[in-house]
Amino acid sequence: MTENRSDDNIYAVDVMILGVGCILCRDEGFGVRVIEQIQREYTFDENVLLVDGGVLGINLLGVISEPNHLIVVDAIRNQGQPGDLYRLEGDAIPDRIRAKNSVHQIDLLEALTLCQALDRVPQTVIIGVEPEDIDTTSIELTPTVQAQVDPVIEMVLAELDRLGISYRKGTSANHVSCNPFENYPH
Repeated sequence: MTENRSDDNIYAVDVMILGVGCILCRDEGFGVRVIEQIQREYTFDENVLLVDGGVLGINLLGVISEPNHLIVVDAIRNQGQPGDLYRLEGDAIPDRIRAKNSVHQIDLLEALTLCQALDRVPQTVIIGVEPEDIDTTSIELTPTVQAQVDPVIEMVLAELDRLGISYRKGTSANHVSCNPFENYPH
């Protein structure tokens, strides 16, 4: 008898949409907040997985080495104006991540580099916003950055369109959270 486990499809993922950042440091939580809103508003086929990666960085190696395509959403310091949007791919990724000076970003870069050793490097695009405030302890995004959540979701959907991936408005159950508090009552 073969057991059919619901988490078996995690390893059949073609596209992973990964939100990273610390939700306790205001705009630093942008990537996670975008993933939460996408989860509330869209449904995807089983080959698309939404992941709230928090600040796990290098610990995401096993997860990010599985898909063929990886779309990362994060706050990115790029010496622009707060709210500026960015789309990074290829050689632009390491330079921008190193410039951010964020531990989870450096760890994410290391995890992507280690994927090469596993011979499982997903085609990666990073979509982000220039943060206004990542120093204040708050779970709320600044109004400037909050205003960019919907435009970034549109950028993520455009990446899915480019890859020929379908999606629908409506709640998605294909979501993995690395947030240990998500299942506890508030």
